[in-house]
Amino acid sequence: MIAEAGLAALWLAAAMGLLQFALAWAGVASSRQGGDMGGLFLLATRRVAIVQGLLGLLAFLVLIALFVRSDMSVLLVAMNSHSAKPLLYKIAGAWGNHEGSMLLWVTVLGLAGAAIGLIERRLEARTLAATLGAQALIALGFYAFLLWASNPFARLDPAAPQGLGLNPLLQDPGLAFHPPTLYFGYVGLSVAFSFAVGALVTRDVGPAFARAMRPWVLAAWIFLTIGITAGSYWAYYELGWGGWWFWDPVENASLMPWLAATALLHSVTVLATRDGLRAWTVMLAVVAFSMSMIGTFLVRSGILTSVHAFAVDPERGTFILVLLALYIGGALALFGARIGTVKAGATFEPVSREGALILNNLLLSVILGIVLIGTLYPLVAQALGEQLSVGPPFFNKTAGPIALALVAATAAGPLLRWRRDSSRALAWRMLPAIAAAVLALAAVLLAAPATGIMPLLGIALAAGLAVASVAPLWKRNLRRTPLFTWGMVIGHLGVAVAIVGMASDTAFTQERLAAVRVGDAVEVGPFRVRLMEVRPALGENWSAVEARLNVDRGGDVLFQLTPQQRFFSAPVTTTSEASIATLWNGQLYGVLGGSAEQGRWQLRLWWKPFVTLIWAGGGLIALGGALSLLGRVRRDWRRERDGDSE
Repeated sequence: MIAEAGLAALWLAAAMGLLQFALAWAGVASSRQGGDMGGLFLLATRRVAIVQGLLGLLAFLVLIALFVRSDMSVLLVAMNSHSAKPLLYKIAGAWGNHEGSMLLWVTVLGLAGAAIGLIERRLEARTLAATLGAQALIALGFYAFLLWASNPFARLDPAAPQGLGLNPLLQDPGLAFHPPTLYFGYVGLSVAFSFAVGALVTRDVGPAFARAMRPWVLAAWIFLTIGITAGSYWAYYELGWGGWWFWDPVENASLMPWLAATALLHSVTVLATRDGLRAWTVMLAVVAFSMSMIGTFLVRSGILTSVHAFAVDPERGTFILVLLALYIGGALALFGARIGTVKAGATFEPVSREGALILNNLLLSVILGIVLIGTLYPLVAQALGEQLSVGPPFFNKTAGPIALALVAATAAGPLLRWRRDSSRALAWRMLPAIAAAVLALAAVLLAAPATGIMPLLGIALAAGLAVASVAPLWKRNLRRTPLFTWGMVIGHLGVAVAIVGMASDTAFTQERLAAVRVGDAVEVGPFRVRLMEVRPALGENWSAVEARLNVDRGGDVLFQLTPQQRFFSAPVTTTSEASIATLWNGQLYGVLGGSAEQGRWQLRLWWKPFVTLIWAGGGLIALGGALSLLGRVRRDWRRERDGDSE
C-alpha cells in the first residue's frame, strides 16, 4: 500500500495546486474590485501553497522508500533498480529515470511555492497572490503530466523477481548530487517566471518586485552553476574520453538556462538598485524559464540520444511541448499586452555601469542564441529529412570570440560608476588590468610560442579580469566591505580562473595512445608511465580488470594509476573507469582499453596542465553567488528588523 499512498499524496498535491490557483485568482479579482476579501484569499493561498509543497514532498519520499526497499511490484523500481545495488544508488535511482526525475522536479516546484507563501512579505498583496497563482499553474501542468502520462507509482503484476538495474554510467556519487542541483536551478527560474507573470498581471513592475525576485534568481543561478560544474567533472572522469565539455545537446540544455539566468541576475540588480531595465528584466525572466522548459523537452522527448537523456516515447515529449507552448506562449502574450503599462524607469548614460551591464546582457544573449540555434538546427534538419551534426568546431568558432568580448566587458563593468562616467576615467582605472593582460600574453608567447590565438587571448584576458575583479576592494576597509561585494569579486575571479583552465587544457594537453605489454613504458608530457601488471578486481556489484601503472619523472616513482575495465551484470554493461592523479599543475589521466594481440593492452594517457582550474573556477563562481545571496538576505533582514524597531 506504500505506492498507493504516494499516488494519493500526488493526487492531493494536484488538488491543492488547483485550489491554490483558484484562491489566488479570487484574491487578485477581489483586490481589483476594492473588496475586503483580498487579504483572506491571500492568507488561504499561502497556507494551501504550503500544504501542496508538503504533499509533493511526501510523494517523493514514498518513491525513495520504494527504491530503498527494492519493491519490484512497482514498475519504475523494477525497470531502474536491483536489490544488489549499494544503498546510495538505490536512493539516487529514484531520480535517475524519467518518472522519478519529473517527480523530483514537481516536488521542488511545490516546495518553492511553499517557501514563497511562508516567507515572502515584500511584495504588494495582489502581486504576491498573482505570483502564487502562476506558480500553482506551472505545477498543475506537471502534476497532469505525472498522473496521466508518467505515473511513477504504477504497479507491475506479477511483481518482477529482480530489477533490471540502474545504468552503470549513472552509478556514481555524482548522480546523487548533479541532477538535484540542476533541478533546484530550473525551479528557481520558474519562481522568477512566476514573479514576472504576477507583476505583469497587477502592473507592478518596479524595484520592489525586483528586490523580491532577486534572491530567487541568485539562488537558481548558484544551483545551476554547481550543477553544471559537477556534471562537467562527472562526465570528465566517468565517461573516460578525457574531455570536460563536448557541446552535447543535453549539456547545452543546462547551459542555456545558466546563460539566461546570468543575464537576468545582472538585469534584476539594476532594476532593484537603480530602477532601470524594467521591461528587459521581465523579458529575461520569461526567457530564462523558457530555456529550462526547452531543456526539459529535449531530455525527455526521445528526439535525442545521449548518456544524459531520458529517451522516452515521443507522446510524452508532445505533452511537454504543449506545456511549453502554453506557459511560454501565454507569458509572451501577457508581456505583449502589458508592456505598454511598464514604465521606462531611470535613465543613464551609455558609459556607466548600467551601460556595461546592458552590454554584458547583449553578449550573453548572443551566445545563448548561438547555442540554441546550434542545438536545435540539427533536430529541425532531421525532421525535414536531412542528417547533419553541429559539433564543437561550430560552437568554439562562433561563441568563442563573443565570449572573449564578454570577458573584457566583465572586467570593465565593476570599475564604472552608476548613471554616468567618462571613458578617460575608465581607461585609467583599467591600466592595471591591461598591464596584467599584456604581461600574461608575453609570458605565454615566451613559454609556448605555438599556442593558438584563442587560448592565448583567453589566458591574457583572464589575467586582466583577475586583476580587475579585485579592483573594487582597493582603498576599502575589508572588514566592513559588504558580503555581496565580496561575492561579486570572488565570482568574477572565479570566471578568470575557469578561463585559464579551459585555455590551458585546449593549448597544452598532450595525449598518447599505445598498445603495451607488461613492463613496457610510455612517455606523456613530463612523465614516464610503465605497465606493471593487469589484475582482477571486485566491487559491490561489478568485477573488473585493473592495470597498475607506475609513474616516474627522472627515475623515481612518484605515484600509481589504476584504470579499470568494469563489467556489470545488471544490466550487462562494460565501462571504462579512468584513473586520475591530481598535481598542483595539472592532472595525469589514464584509461585502460581492451586487450590486443600478443599480450598487449591498450592504454590512453593525457597530461592536462592546469585543467583543475576549470572546476576550481566554477566553485569560486558558486561561492561568490552564495556570499552575495547571504549578504543580500542579511541586509534585508537587518532593514526589516530596524524598521520594526522604529
